[in-house]
Amino acid sequence: MAEEIKSLDALKGAVETADVDLSVLEDAAEPREPVRDELGRSYATGKRKDAVARVWIKPGSGKVTVNGKDLNTYFARPVLQMILRQPFTVAGVEDQFDVMATVKGGGLSGQAGAVKHGVSKALQLYDPSLRAALKAAGFLTRDSRVVERKKFGKRKARRSFQFSKR
Repeated sequence: MAEEIKSLDALKGAVETADVDLSVLEDAAEPREPVRDELGRSYATGKRKDAVARVWIKPGSGKVTVNGKDLNTYFARPVLQMILRQPFTVAGVEDQFDVMATVKGGGLSGQAGAVKHGVSKALQLYDPSLRAALKAAGFLTRDSRVVERKKFGKRKARRSFQFSKR
């Protein structure tokens, strides 16, 4: 059994003499390898609310296709188009990658968020050096906010039925 430590000096001595396995730390510091298929594409799945997007990116001219339609046709609102372009802007690679995405479920806002999440993950798989910028912007984390469920005895999730005095 280990000897009992009764003072801070004894603790400091025990810590200094402890064997530290540095090989574990060296393995964690290895650079990440790019993940690409035989066609030179990277694939990732993005999720937001009830929407799930499957995203492929490859080097190109910046063409974005969602469910077989052009970006401006599928996401007509400029805000949704801006959401989709955010990962490229943060990473500094605008108009360098073509995006092909299929998205199902949810509404347009959730689908735009899902494609953004998928694009971010695919970018960091294609070029691991972009990971730091994307992670700092929070694009690699799935936004876990979803619609709250309706409770019994309530009209909606939290809204009560209207009170009637008579």
